[in-house]
Amino acid sequence: MNGRADTSAPRGPLRSAVVVNPAKQTDLDGLRRTVTEALAAAGWPEPSWYETTVEDPGRGQTKAAIEAGAQVVLVCGGDGTILSCVASLVGTDVPMAVLPSGTGNLLAANLGLSTDLTAGIQVAVEQGRRQIDVGAFGDQYFTVMAGMGFDAQLLDATSETTKARIGWPAYVMGALRHLRDRPMRVSIRIDGQAPVRRRARSVLVANVGRLQGGVPLLAEAEPDDGLLDVAVLTPRTLGHWASLGWAVLRRRRRVPGMEVFRGRRVQITSNRAQPRELDGDVIEPGRVLHVEIRPKALWLCVPRPAEEPDLSVDAEAAAERGEQLVEGARSE
Repeated sequence: MNGRADTSAPRGPLRSAVVVNPAKQTDLDGLRRTVTEALAAAGWPEPSWYETTVEDPGRGQTKAAIEAGAQVVLVCGGDGTILSCVASLVGTDVPMAVLPSGTGNLLAANLGLSTDLTAGIQVAVEQGRRQIDVGAFGDQYFTVMAGMGFDAQLLDATSETTKARIGWPAYVMGALRHLRDRPMRVSIRIDGQAPVRRRARSVLVANVGRLQGGVPLLAEAEPDDGLLDVAVLTPRTLGHWASLGWAVLRRRRRVPGMEVFRGRRVQITSNRAQPRELDGDVIEPGRVLHVEIRPKALWLCVPRPAEEPDLSVDAEAAAERGEQLVEGARSE
């Protein structure tokens, strides 16, 4: 996995809670058995369970779990569920373990987390930890990216039914509907500096760099560097889109039709109301997208690195053995 795990977290049974989106589960009872049995095998007590609703997709349930004493929250759902749960975990010492389900799973894909349920539970039990940044948009948060323009349009144009049937390629179908839409006039102000003005199709503000389907848009974006990477996409024709997409997929350092900036506070202002999104969830359209970084605000469960041997213990044993050999030689 690309990242740094904190190995100082204590090991041992923890009180846990599971926040689950029942709409993403085909066998909720089977999920309960699998999670409960796996935690019991590790010596953990039975977890508390909280189901999300349309009215509250995770924020309230996560807050209730923390207030009830949960020491780790296992989130089982898609990107929308994770997004909602993060809002109550930001700024706390309670880590989130991701048990992905659904079609997006952007955070898991960007951090190299397994999409296998059993592996996700094992990661929680191992208690490897990593602190990552989050982006803040008012009282809402995102772990992957926020966007205005084309990216939100394609998300809005992609039906849940199609995503459930064919997975991430459904986003390509949504994208094709809006490739010829007119650009927006935007003013982009980063860290209070003079604004940059562009005719853009999309502006993405990223904490990490991969899009749906694992497309590597911003290779240098790191989730714990205290910075947001801003991608301004300015293609004007289908040929421009093709050149941009090819360069991104080929991981070219220079991508035609794309500029990249970095900063801690980003304000994007459009000449007209635009579709907007946070971590793949479409939010209310607006003319302004104002976001800022919250450094290392979220604890995440990640795989522990392989244990390194304690060389100091080996050195002491070798020294002791050497002394024994010397004493033995003297006595002969």
